[in-house]
This record gives sequence, structure tokens and C-alpha cells, in this order.
Amino acid sequence: MTQVHPAPAPPTPRREHTQVSRKSWSKRFFGRPEVGSLMGAVAIFVMFYAIADPFRTPGAQSTVLYASSTIGIVTVGVCLLMIGGEFDLSAGVGVTTSALAASMFAFQLSLNVWVGVVFALLVSLGIGLFNGFVLTRTKLPSFLVTLATFLMLQGLNLAMTKLVTGNVATNSISDMDGFDSAKAIFASSVQIGSVSVKITVFWWLLFVAVATWVLLRTKVGNWIFAVGGKADSARAVGVPVNRTKIGLFMTVGFTAWFAGMHKLFAFNTVQSGEGVGQELIFIAAAVVGGCLLTGGYGSAIGAAIGAFIFGMTGQGIVFANWNPDWYMFFVGITLLVATLLNLWVRNRAARR
Repeated sequence: MTQVHPAPAPPTPRREHTQVSRKSWSKRFFGRPEVGSLMGAVAIFVMFYAIADPFRTPGAQSTVLYASSTIGIVTVGVCLLMIGGEFDLSAGVGVTTSALAASMFAFQLSLNVWVGVVFALLVSLGIGLFNGFVLTRTKLPSFLVTLATFLMLQGLNLAMTKLVTGNVATNSISDMDGFDSAKAIFASSVQIGSVSVKITVFWWLLFVAVATWVLLRTKVGNWIFAVGGKADSARAVGVPVNRTKIGLFMTVGFTAWFAGMHKLFAFNTVQSGEGVGQELIFIAAAVVGGCLLTGGYGSAIGAAIGAFIFGMTGQGIVFANWNPDWYMFFVGITLLVATLLNLWVRNRAARR
């Protein structure tokens, strides 16, 4: 009996591992939301480094980081909310509201300032809960809901401060129990070599790291992208859309509370009219960092770069001895150029 041998298999073609990995890396890089803002940050840094001698010093860079952190802490919450398809116009005055609440509650009742800090946290989370609840119940655009909250808080801040203190600013709390320990948490400095770095810089980086981990490594992050991309489709597959949106508004409230505590313990007293217009800076920083107003796209790292751009621009103008009255003009230019650059990067990634 003749044994039949199977025909030998054709040789397996060699795969071009190098070429595939190179294309894959390129797509991943240019597909990241923060690529455009990173390019813009490098360009602005090089410009101020070249034209402003004081900008080159370590002390100046510490100041830039501090200014960036005061914007960036709230921008983390605003970024997550924008990825979820909404935005918050009350975040700027919300920072002032939290500081006023903590100061007046502790001072007027002669309590330890930490009691005021906890009370302010509840107030800030309550503001976020209110925004999210009204939005999910009424289906009104977040623009209208948070604009109403912005106006209410602006009036409430002034009216309540004058009613309680008889002035437009709170009393100093620097000699109250718990002030030193609270200041160490919210407004102290860390000495690194010859440079003093504000603790808000480290809190900012921590918040960015946590937000990035949530977005990229957790189920909640998937929910955030899903409700921002297509809420109806997300609801159809079991995503708790309403709870996710409410949680995002409360996250903004939390970051506004933290920024308010820094403001209070850095300056001991708070002006009731502060914070108006700051919400636009938070939103602009998130947009510069690659977040879309339509939702479903963005990153916490990109928002951090956007905050760094605005912090760097504000301080760079001073170090370059330019007229600071032009700051908002440069903010507008930065927002427009960065948005166009982000659009170019996304289109390039799509073509590739």
C-alpha cells in the first residue's frame, strides 16, 4: 500500500514588524487629544524663554506652575464634565462660594476652621448635585442650568457676605483654631533646593493622575466617554447616564471647593465678588487641551497642558514687561489657535 505524504505547507511570509509598529505608534500619538496643546505649550514656552530673561529662572518657573495649578485644579473637574458632554458656567463663582461658606460659618459660630472646611465641602457638592439633578430632570441644556446657578451664586455671595459680616469681604481667620493645619494642607509651600513650590502644584498633578486613571482604566471612565459621545446609546447598553452626569457635576463642585480652600487659607479673607469670569478660563483651558464642546473626547493630561499654557501666558506677559491689560486678548488668541491646531491634529490622525 502506497503511503501518501501531505504536500509541504507554503513558507509563511515574513511579517514586517517594524513597519506595522511604526504606523501603530504614529496613529496612537497623533490620535491623542493632548498632542495639539503640547505643541502649543512648547511654542509658547520657547517664545517667553527667548524674549524674557526673568522667565528663565527657577523661581519664575515655580511661579508659572503655581499660577497653572490654581487654574488646573478646577480644570480637571471641568474637563471630565466636558468629556461627559456638559459644561459648568458656575465653577468660577463656585470657588468663591466655598471659600465664603467656610470662612463665615467658622468665624461667626467661633468654630474650628476645619468645621468650616467640611461645611464648605457639603455646600460645593450640593451645588454640583443641584446642577446635575436639574439638568437630568428637565433635560435643559447645561448652558442654561449652570448660567442660572452662576447668577444665583453671584448674587448670593455678595448678599450673604454683607448680611453676615456687614462688609463685602469676610473677616480674617488667621488666628482661629485649626488655621495652621488647614493652611499646611491647602496653601503651604515645599522647599525644593533653593526654590519654594506651592503645595497646590502637587495636588494638581495628583488630581490629573487620578482623573487619567479613572478615564483610561476604570468602568466609570468608559461611562464618561459613553454619555458624552452618545447618551441614548449609552443608556441602551446599561450605562447609568443620569448618575454619571450628576457625579461629574459634583466632581466639579469638589475641585471648586479645593480651589476655594486654597484661596481662603492663602489670603485669610475672601472678597465676595471674586470668581466672575474665571469659569471661562477653566473651560478654555479644557478646550485648548483637546476637549470637545460636543463631548466624548478629551483627556485630563491635555486639560493640564491647557492650564499650563494659560498660567505660562499670564506670568510670561509680566516677566516680558508687556502690558498685562492685554492678557485676555492673548487668552483669546491662544484659544483660537489651539483649537485650530487640535482640529488639524485630529484630521491628520483620521487621514493616517
